[in-house]
Amino acid sequence: MSAPALPAGFEPAGFEIVEAHRSSGGTQYVLAHDSTATGCRMRFGLYLPPQYQTAKAKLPLLVFLSGLTCTEQNFITKAGAQTLAAELGLAILAPDTSPRGVEIPGQDDSYDFGSGAGFYVDATEAPWSAHYRMETYVLELLDAVLAGFALDGARVGITGHSMGGHGALTLAMRHPDRFRSLSAFAPIASPTRCPWGQKALAGYLGGDETLWAGHDASLLLTSRGWKGDILVDQGLDDSFLEGQLKPELLQEAAAKAGVSLTLRRQPGYDHSYYFIASFMGDHLRWHAERLVR
Repeated sequence: MSAPALPAGFEPAGFEIVEAHRSSGGTQYVLAHDSTATGCRMRFGLYLPPQYQTAKAKLPLLVFLSGLTCTEQNFITKAGAQTLAAELGLAILAPDTSPRGVEIPGQDDSYDFGSGAGFYVDATEAPWSAHYRMETYVLELLDAVLAGFALDGARVGITGHSMGGHGALTLAMRHPDRFRSLSAFAPIASPTRCPWGQKALAGYLGGDETLWAGHDASLLLTSRGWKGDILVDQGLDDSFLEGQLKPELLQEAAAKAGVSLTLRRQPGYDHSYYFIASFMGDHLRWHAERLVR
């Protein structure tokens, strides 16, 4: 069976079909477009469940933000989300993690800064500020997808893994009007207090640490709170748990802010997509309860 036709107005939206795969009755797309935020060609994954072709009402959308070194391919090929998303009637948007092909000197020198490591912030430091505007990119992409497809902008959730878990938490708290539900897998809970985050925030935002605080989930939770509840899963055999992720800081901040945080510590699980796939169903149901019903 061929992939279903895209809606009227698809071509003017500026999206190019790179891949289209039938999956669990719906279609997993990889699409490309020119981004004004990053100033380059970007790719993203979009899963449209079978209900997309027949639903009279617009469907809810879940955004998944990936971690260091990833592209849209890691989530769409390894997380195993499509079958349950089809059952629940959830569309899923999976952006890339950084600009690609912009030829900035040093962008490929390390795995935790530059290519594949945009950290979902808008860089203010040259030369990164010309292209590494990933917070604006995700919101720009979300607007474009909501406008180009029959999806409900009032029912959008966000989740992510590691650097993407940091991105999900911070974008939700920085833009609470855009997201209704929130979860994360092994997020970088306080980037101002771990080596990954300190390197990225200094490189993209400069040395003023007061600017860093606006992109730290634990600090944002204390200062801004969150309008709903939060689900976080963390593997206890994760090699990055103590040095980089520090979920206890998020837990402490949630308690201070009076925000309901369900932090599940999972024995035996590491930082890989084996961990993500094991609990993806729980997260999809979490978001469906807040977006679908």
